[in-house]
Amino acid sequence: MSVIEPMTTIPGAPDWIPPRLRRMTVEEYERLAVSGIIPSSNRCHLINGYLVEKMTHNPPHAVADERCGRELLRALPAGWDVRGGKPVRLPTQASMPEPDRCVVRGSIDDYAERHPDPGDIALVVEVSDSTLSEDRELAAWVYGPAGIAAYWIVDVNGRRIEAHTDPGPQGYRTTSVFTEEQFIPLVIDGREVGRIAVVDMLAPLRPQTPAADGGA
Repeated sequence: MSVIEPMTTIPGAPDWIPPRLRRMTVEEYERLAVSGIIPSSNRCHLINGYLVEKMTHNPPHAVADERCGRELLRALPAGWDVRGGKPVRLPTQASMPEPDRCVVRGSIDDYAERHPDPGDIALVVEVSDSTLSEDRELAAWVYGPAGIAAYWIVDVNGRRIEAHTDPGPQGYRTTSVFTEEQFIPLVIDGREVGRIAVVDMLAPLRPQTPAADGGA
């Protein structure tokens, strides 16, 4: 009698991707997570109905993420808070992304029983180094159509921030770029509540090492 052993490793990605893939709803994803079928140790989140692996942060990404959270907290008015790397619930887009930073209404304790949805969120921030094009796709296909008021991409390599505003069904209608010499306005509920120096949300530049003198 043959015995089928449980699969403990996943083979390398095949060249052929089967057709008729089935997308997952937010509700199905939540049920799988609660049941333990999707372990909490898995580094994945739900994007456009599919489980997507999350990228590991390299040092400049990690530093920019922490600095961004610090500067947002400094600028926020009372009644708002910042979440870091936690899910937001976007059922209309079949997505539960875990953005690097998210400005939410109320206090952290308000989300003890549920994740924030678009009505709770003033701003989503993704720190980007090797995933810039992917993070721009999120603007067009996930955050904008879900109605998130503002979406910032902190471009670690370009040392700038892309601010996407005015959401609609096709994404965001307005994109502004702020360089590290500029200040980016923080808008909450349609009102500017402060300005943040872009350079303060980026990892500091390392000093250039002088080239060795090749002369005699």
